[in-house]
Amino acid sequence: MLEDTIGAVGPPDEPAMTAARQLQARLTKPAGSLGALEDLSVRLAGLAGSCPPPVPAPAAVAIFAGDHGVHAQRVSPWPQEVTGQMVGNFLAGGAVVNAFARQAGASVTVIDVGVAGPLPVPDPSGVADPERTCSLDGAAGAGPLDRAAGPAVPRLVDASVRRGTRDMTVTAAMTRDEARAAVEVGITIAEELVDAGAGILLTGDMGIANTTPAAALIAAFTGVDAAETTGRGTGVDDLTYQHKIEVVRAALRRHHPDPADPLGVLAAVGGLEHAALTGFVLGAAAHRVPVLLDGVIAVSAALAAAAFAPASVAAMVAGHRSAEPGASVALRQLGLTPLIDLGLRLGEGTGALLALPVVTGAVRVLHEVATFDSAGVAEK
Repeated sequence: MLEDTIGAVGPPDEPAMTAARQLQARLTKPAGSLGALEDLSVRLAGLAGSCPPPVPAPAAVAIFAGDHGVHAQRVSPWPQEVTGQMVGNFLAGGAVVNAFARQAGASVTVIDVGVAGPLPVPDPSGVADPERTCSLDGAAGAGPLDRAAGPAVPRLVDASVRRGTRDMTVTAAMTRDEARAAVEVGITIAEELVDAGAGILLTGDMGIANTTPAAALIAAFTGVDAAETTGRGTGVDDLTYQHKIEVVRAALRRHHPDPADPLGVLAAVGGLEHAALTGFVLGAAAHRVPVLLDGVIAVSAALAAAAFAPASVAAMVAGHRSAEPGASVALRQLGLTPLIDLGLRLGEGTGALLALPVVTGAVRVLHEVATFDSAGVAEK
């Protein structure tokens, strides 16, 4: 499956990109006045092989969840059980990603690719949380919005490869076969969502301690020191942050991952959700459907996808610039400019969902804005 997917990834269609540039020049606006949106519309035309490209809808978010053996190195203050608990929260519709998905009209699919513990049974009833109800001067406040509104209830896919990775500072996080299996989970999910009609795929992730393997992946694929690729993740103190950098360095020294061998890099220092996201990006590119990248976990996986198939970058859209420093390192390596920069570092797919209307707007301009000739507007 992996080799077939890589073989299906092709370069952008140059005639379609030329047509999109020419159309942009004829629209009723000063040339270049939409800035990065014009470049994005051209890229999406090249991906689709048509001008204008299809409006990127409906949107589908895939949240890949997994745990990490490196958590034993105390790189995160959060207990590992939170990964499974948050999966339950996603399924119940109570996470930030769910709120943003409802706003955007996007579906949410949660994929257990390697959660270590049992998953709780969610309560999707949308019962009001009394702690959320606010009041002013004793007056009763409004409760939460109805969680049943908007897209269908999130679904769970059980595709566990193993119950969390091994500690990458001691041994390889995965075997090559396990890494391949996780990549192919991502490919399968991308194919299923596209076959179901998705016009754009959005990356999501969940895994306590997953910014540590992300930092290692970014360092391995870019050659940048761990001090520049490692961030504070869920908010570690200074002492833990310095320790986290040394943990990443130790893993890289142990394995000496070769960026020319992306499967080997994923196996040595990656996570199950990172590997699955790599396949998800490759699957989108193979189907010539845009994939909207979220934060540092997604862009670390995108580096692996680009190592497998350089042309896959044509399908990637950087949703936002994560506050994690490694994200900027990875985006620079990929040659991608993020659409928004709000200091986000939550993950889940939240930044990608906030950027979704920007992507849609870039395409709608080509579909709906009149040309100077058709509108009877004089050019300069």
